Amino acid sequence: MCGVFGAYSQSGSAVLEDIYLGLCALQHRGQLSAGVAWIDGGSVHIKKGLGLVHEALSQSELAQVEAHTAIGHVRYATAGGTRPEDSQPLGANYAQGPIAIAHNGNLTNAVALSSYLANRGAIFQTSCDTETIIQLMAHQPGTVQLEALETALSKIKGAYSLAVLLNDCLIAARDPWGFRPLVLGRRDDTYFVASESCALDIIGAELVRDVEPGEILVIDRRGIISRKLPKEAQRHHHCSFEYVYFARPDSVIDGRSVYSARKRLGSCLAKSCGCPREAVVAGMPDSGTLAALGLAEEAGMDFEAGVVRNRYVGRTFIQPTQRVREAGVKIKLNPQPGIFDGKEAVIVDDSLVRGTTAGRIISMIRESGAEKVHMRIASPPVRYPCYYGIDTPSSEELIAAQMDIPQLCEKIGADSLRYISCEELCEAIGLPRGELCTACFDGNYLEEEDDQSLLEV
Repeated sequence: MCGVFGAYSQSGSAVLEDIYLGLCALQHRGQLSAGVAWIDGGSVHIKKGLGLVHEALSQSELAQVEAHTAIGHVRYATAGGTRPEDSQPLGANYAQGPIAIAHNGNLTNAVALSSYLANRGAIFQTSCDTETIIQLMAHQPGTVQLEALETALSKIKGAYSLAVLLNDCLIAARDPWGFRPLVLGRRDDTYFVASESCALDIIGAELVRDVEPGEILVIDRRGIISRKLPKEAQRHHHCSFEYVYFARPDSVIDGRSVYSARKRLGSCLAKSCGCPREAVVAGMPDSGTLAALGLAEEAGMDFEAGVVRNRYVGRTFIQPTQRVREAGVKIKLNPQPGIFDGKEAVIVDDSLVRGTTAGRIISMIRESGAEKVHMRIASPPVRYPCYYGIDTPSSEELIAAQMDIPQLCEKIGADSLRYISCEELCEAIGLPRGELCTACFDGNYLEEEDDQSLLEV
């Protein structure tokens, strides 16, 4: 899971400071690295580094760059290594001109494509699947860049939302299924593309619309041209986990408020998973808080900010190793003194993935004086790995794939454990089940045909 941001000023105003601020707003989508790219003098220029945005980039230095179009990226490594060279954006100066790409998603046929290209002389500089797109373009001699990009996109499978620089234009592209979000914004004569609408708010831009699944937007001094990928999808596969966990609550994704969706998830919990009426309801900050509020409102129960989050610790789910995740839980969360003393607690979390956080916080809440602790999960059990941009590569890492609900309940030390169903999830989000990807919950993956012609460059 990553975040992308791009800007194009038709009047020629500098945009790199906007890029920096937009990336700060998308920091929740990736904490491993951050970077920006722009084109000047016919060449790609890239600044990037490991760590958070303010660690990897200098706002004051970027503000001095006069580039009128640029892209940026924050990274959470789902594919590729964690070396500095694997940070994005990726760029190249090849025969047809400069190019830079920032990618959110995961290409499911990247290994096959990269092997094919390597056997034909391609030299890969990174372990990122994003580089496959650049190599596909470079292996089309004499083809203009935009057409080469479209051809490359017709050959890849999986999930992608892209911000691309080609010479004097900014391009936004979204896969035909619409897995990962991507929006278009505008402020005066400057256009923006971003993974989430919250990144537009910080720079004072207006949300224009979502980039449609299978759409390519070409932005230059003439305005915007909308093109369609040659590959069409039979249905959409919007990621349900964006609404459950990844996206910021102040974002609007595919026309739906994440804030409202999360409250409705909590309301579904209250209706289908009964709770002791005298219990205190609290959410796991921050992604479980709104679901907890929705549950408390629907059930007429008391809501308390019973668990405090240390704001200087990042999201434990997107840390690179289990050891770091466990250490993060210890310093990230702490129960409020006296809130649970002598009472039953209903703790609401967005999901239960590895079980690390849930087990430790339940133990801490008991130690703070709670008589009983009931766990309520605002999503179905996560039983299957995701191949479209979420870092759950095997079922062995997923606690719900290894245990039934009574075993899970015992494992995390809860007095009761309840989930919502996939049907309730879709109802709360407000999209038909046929338009939501629920593969991590039910194993219903996108069926993509094996097509050897995709390897023909």
